[in-house]
Amino acid sequence: MRTNKKPVIRLAALVMGLSIIATPLKSVSAEETSIQPWMNASQPAEKRTDELLHAMTLEDKVSFITGNLNNYYGFYNSGLDRLNIPALTMADGPAGVRIANPDVQDKKSTALPAPIALASTWDKTTAKAYGDLIGNEAFNTTHNVSLGPGLDIARVPWGERNFESLGEDPLLQSQMGVPFVQGIQSYPVLATAKHWLLNNQETKRFTIDSIASERAIQEVYARPFAETMDKADLASVMCSFNKVNGDYACENDTLLNDILKKQLGFKGFVMSDYGANPSTAKSANAGLDLETPGEPNAKWGDKLLTAVKNGEVSQERIDDMARRILTQMFDKGLFDRLAQNNQIPAQAHGKTAREIAEESMVLLKNNKKTLPLSNKKQQSIAVIGPDADNASAAGGGSSLVSPTYTVSPLEGIKNRAGKNSKVTYEPGTDPITAGGILPGPAAVPSSVLTPQQEENSNGLTAEYFNNTNFEGKPVLTRTDGQVNMNLGFYNYEGFNASSPKVEQVPRDLNKKMSARWTGHISAPKTGEYKLSLTGKGEGKLYVDNKLMIDYNDTELGTKTASIQLAKGEKHEVKVEYSTGEPDPSIRDFGAMFRFGWEAPSDAIDAKMQKAIDLAKKSKVAVVVTRTYDSEGYVERSDMELPNDQSKLIREVSKVNPNTIVVNMSGRAVKMTQWKDSVPAIVQAWFGGQEQGNAVANVLFGDVNPSGKLPVTFPVDEKSTPISDSKQFPGQNGTSEYNDDVFVGYKGYEKSGLKVAYPFGHGLSYTSFKYSNLHTNTSHHNKKVTVQLNLRNTGHKKGEEVVQVYTGKLPTNKVDTPAKQLAGFAKIELKPGKQQRVSVDLDPKALSYWDEESNKWVMPSGNVPVYVGSSSQDMKLKGSVNIK
Repeated sequence: MRTNKKPVIRLAALVMGLSIIATPLKSVSAEETSIQPWMNASQPAEKRTDELLHAMTLEDKVSFITGNLNNYYGFYNSGLDRLNIPALTMADGPAGVRIANPDVQDKKSTALPAPIALASTWDKTTAKAYGDLIGNEAFNTTHNVSLGPGLDIARVPWGERNFESLGEDPLLQSQMGVPFVQGIQSYPVLATAKHWLLNNQETKRFTIDSIASERAIQEVYARPFAETMDKADLASVMCSFNKVNGDYACENDTLLNDILKKQLGFKGFVMSDYGANPSTAKSANAGLDLETPGEPNAKWGDKLLTAVKNGEVSQERIDDMARRILTQMFDKGLFDRLAQNNQIPAQAHGKTAREIAEESMVLLKNNKKTLPLSNKKQQSIAVIGPDADNASAAGGGSSLVSPTYTVSPLEGIKNRAGKNSKVTYEPGTDPITAGGILPGPAAVPSSVLTPQQEENSNGLTAEYFNNTNFEGKPVLTRTDGQVNMNLGFYNYEGFNASSPKVEQVPRDLNKKMSARWTGHISAPKTGEYKLSLTGKGEGKLYVDNKLMIDYNDTELGTKTASIQLAKGEKHEVKVEYSTGEPDPSIRDFGAMFRFGWEAPSDAIDAKMQKAIDLAKKSKVAVVVTRTYDSEGYVERSDMELPNDQSKLIREVSKVNPNTIVVNMSGRAVKMTQWKDSVPAIVQAWFGGQEQGNAVANVLFGDVNPSGKLPVTFPVDEKSTPISDSKQFPGQNGTSEYNDDVFVGYKGYEKSGLKVAYPFGHGLSYTSFKYSNLHTNTSHHNKKVTVQLNLRNTGHKKGEEVVQVYTGKLPTNKVDTPAKQLAGFAKIELKPGKQQRVSVDLDPKALSYWDEESNKWVMPSGNVPVYVGSSSQDMKLKGSVNIK
């Protein structure tokens, strides 16, 4: 329905020089096709597959379905030159193409806004452009498999991997996921939807057992996968590390064979997450088709070959595995157009990234028309925030992209404000690192710490040892601003999205290690301070040679001690930490440790005070906050902004009534402590490499914000549908999905929970009026359509996402949501203009999954229909009669 199609038009124009249309078919002579008939591109994919399988030995097939380790591709499947089978060269792809080969374009590609930002556009045209760019860059950087999109439902509001998700609602995910996949696969690139299934938390992700009903699986978690298979010809899915109802996902017969392949009719193949295959015969028979990464820890390879010879796995099953993969390779053109290395047009693709970022930004609050800013008159703008001067606000882990170039928020605002305005910067707090993932009190700020024998610097003297007992000479001695460390997986090359202001710990300290920090602490104000150690392992805190905290725990936790400190007095401080023996249940385990504090509310450290002073003398203060989100094996247990950024907002807003908050995160954050004290809030997500220009264009009104929240922002972490520890992080190794189908906004409404900002919320610089609702009576299997008038009643051109929700279904057999998204349309209107909007409702929003008959059931009767601009802002109400 959206009338503005600029992103796709622009993308289509800019990639013509690199398009596969200009790429010749792989040259194969007539003689070769007579010897290898599967190389005849004019034949159907199924016939070519049958011919190739006939030429393959059992050993060929087992080798082919067992992935391989490769220095330049984490996920890799060697080809077979003898049979002209190309290698599967895979790239992590949810937020762009992560290039690992240093010989390919210096490992740089376009860093797109995070997928959660894409979801907030509610724009299927934009989703197609997003996938198209990924497919284009994958193909032109030697890759033929893109490991994305991520279709994991954002069940935990503060989930560390929510930034890779397309939101909390299965219909929104489906509507965005289908064009995403279509865009990728418009090139000879296979899309891989992940993670199948119930991979909705990082805490204990390798071992947690997700316990969910069949109805919840069908109505919520499997639904986006099913839609991309049905409507986008999805090539593959990736099974996850976790267990589902007792069995690991990659050897789960119910998930892989019964639901995915039989019920949903999936014709593609299933690959394991990196090393997620737990077995040989069991996983093969359960429906896994491709093991990654392979040797030296492969469960397949020679072991699978032995299992076949012993009769544990049939040769027919091996044929089915190879057939599924090869059919997709033939069908999508991987045999006929080989991936290349063609230079990415950085500026042109960066423009597309910026447009997507602009469209994704959600204006959460705008009292007294604080926004947009004006540059017609001279004004002073204070830009404040720990990483506002760089573009490091991005999701960490395997989806992190090395950008072709970056624009920071500070740079973007400076460039846009022009010569009439004075733009100055102060960080306000210490920069954000992977330590921000750890729970517990904020890290002690560097400005109250001084290292040994360095009077004019801040921080503590750090000594690092490559053993657990502080033995021998330190392998590294330096000054650390804070003690806030999260190593192991989070410290891998290319995985760490920490601020560039902080020097990384060398990767050879990623496993067993110990460290000691020494220096002085000086309180900014007299009062009682709660000092703390948060971590996993062994830690000690000494103040003036007195042991204050002795921490030793194999579980991540916090221990505190109160101390009275006088303003300006120096006290000796020594902090010691040892990982102890690594946790065997955690792959890629590393040090997790923080020296934190809870200071008196009126204690302001020097770095924060500088920001407050700057805000006080400026006309406008723009506070740019960020989180650190990453896949791994732990989540915060709260929704706090790291490094006391919430306090920074509160203090700045006390001295400047024109304080605007721009929050860059991939998840919901707690805003209740400060949202009422600031007039304007922009949720900017992780905005990709052009984040600075995108932020500036929205702040100054060059772009009218049209983003809508794809997730609910709760009041706090205790006021959500999954605030019971049995649900998250789980107890006794299991996570109970007893929120059932009431995920996200459906659960908040069912439990009567107030929210900070509801699902679907997003303001504009103009206003819209809804009127004249009409719904049709529908017979089963007929389309249900809702029509209404939408008018732009403001003074700016703008876009509105018209959201249609259905109410409780007319059945007593199951409990159904009071509201569930049934359809939506994004409409652009000039001031004063009106348009008749028509929205077709998704049949599944008028149905439920019946566990007795194992099918979708659409009950007859009247179903309420609500039309509005969010899940809680309903403008029109009607009903539809299902006969």
